[in-house]
Amino acid sequence: MAFTDLLDALGGVGRFQLVYTALLLLPCSLLACHNFLQNFTAAMPPHHCRRPANHTATNDSGAWLRATIPLDQHGVPESCQRFTEPQWTHLSPNTSVHSVATESCKHGWVYDRSIFPSTIVTEWDLVCEARTLRDLAQSIYMAGVLLGAAVFGSLADRLGRKAPLVWSYLQLAVSGAATAYFDSFSTYCVFRFLMGMTFSGIILNSLSLVVEWMPTRGRTIAGILLGYSFTMGQLVLAGVAYLIRPWRWLQLAVSAPFLIFFLYSWWLPESSRWLLLHGKSQKAVQNLRLVAVVNGRKEEGERLTMEVVRSYVQSEFASVRTSNSVLDLFRTPAIRKVTCCLMVVWFSNSVAYYGLAMDLQKFGLSIYLVQALFGIIDIPAMLVATTTMIYVGRRVTVASFLILAGLMVIANMFVPEDLQALRTAQAALGKGCLASSFICVYLFTGELYPTEIRQMGMGFASVHARLGGLAAPLVTTLGELSPILPSVSFGATSVLAGLAVLCFLTETRNLPLLETIAAMERRVKENLSKKDASDKSEEISLQQLGASPLKETI
Repeated sequence: MAFTDLLDALGGVGRFQLVYTALLLLPCSLLACHNFLQNFTAAMPPHHCRRPANHTATNDSGAWLRATIPLDQHGVPESCQRFTEPQWTHLSPNTSVHSVATESCKHGWVYDRSIFPSTIVTEWDLVCEARTLRDLAQSIYMAGVLLGAAVFGSLADRLGRKAPLVWSYLQLAVSGAATAYFDSFSTYCVFRFLMGMTFSGIILNSLSLVVEWMPTRGRTIAGILLGYSFTMGQLVLAGVAYLIRPWRWLQLAVSAPFLIFFLYSWWLPESSRWLLLHGKSQKAVQNLRLVAVVNGRKEEGERLTMEVVRSYVQSEFASVRTSNSVLDLFRTPAIRKVTCCLMVVWFSNSVAYYGLAMDLQKFGLSIYLVQALFGIIDIPAMLVATTTMIYVGRRVTVASFLILAGLMVIANMFVPEDLQALRTAQAALGKGCLASSFICVYLFTGELYPTEIRQMGMGFASVHARLGGLAAPLVTTLGELSPILPSVSFGATSVLAGLAVLCFLTETRNLPLLETIAAMERRVKENLSKKDASDKSEEISLQQLGASPLKETI
């Protein structure tokens, strides 16, 4: 008997699992808002040089603009240059424009505030020579996500899933509010870093708690619901950002609800799998009795004792190690192969995903429309992913979506730049495939690693995803050398990751979660033995088929 049999005896996928999953997925939906928030809070509106304070013309005067600001190749005022001296002769329609000395904007900039009343760009003038600071702020956030994956992934295996999750809710609520309050760019970056750390603490622990409280037959739906919640968060962000334009109020609006999540998370029960693995049997039994009561199996819960629970999990937990380190992710052959492959998959998926999703202004359409379109496309893509994960399996689903996304990204570079709508639609489809593969690989990773190192493994894999997020802006800058390099890089890494999944990972559909490293090694050996037996049987059958005609001839 196994722990999943115990959950089935206490109601299977019952009321407890449904409520528990909903309470954990609701924060994950708003977490998506923070991940893509800087598309709106750091939007760069049209701008041009500000006139000197002692100039008599109005700041937005068409005459002043024509006389002092040169035009670019599209006939739009330059964003970062002005004439050294006003060229009033340019106001005459018959005057030819000759080469005129220009200089940088010495008196600041004027911003078009019709769409974005305020952003961090307009508040701290993150344009022209300082435009790299805008990307730096996002990179600092992703660095926080990376550190959070390493820290919270390790802590969750030592302290439990609940404690890091509760702390992450509080840290995000406080740091998000502080980001909106303080008026220094350096302070903004510090608090964005702290917010980024909580992303991994919330997403990794929420998924593990959902998976570890869910019987085998409900894991696929629970895992894919996490993807839907993340998608809904992107749609929520498009709506909230459209209604709340000032960046500080938008920042506060998507941060304050995490204080509510922090308050109710105190009553969420810890994973009984983790409690049993760490010798806290009495607390595990209490939580299981609570599950029985909520699921309407009170009598079954009352009959639960520590001895009964141990009888279910004794064989699974017998070989558990008392302490674990990151070296355990490479200690045995089966774990080592899984870890190395997942490092490649998470990095490749992330670098392509954030390469497409983190700079929506490049598509030339309304940023709110592009954000909504990117979210809407994810819904049918994840519906297909759900179906294939249930009926085909995790391995084929993840590999297929990665390869398809890579091919679509590569194909997009052959679409002419003037066909912005088509480029946006094709990029949205590619991003939908990447989003689906991302959430599938979250579930797949949780099923591949045993309970004793599950959070460590997911945290380690997530670190490589965050490295991909950090690398995405660097890959994008390759476009200055050649326009096709970013698309080729994003697409090729995605295709290679899909091939790696097919070659090195095993299927986990309808299989119970493993609890220990030793159990994982036993499963691999059993599968190899079955394969060898099957190959030998097939070889014998072929020999017999080959021998029959010979006997008949003799």
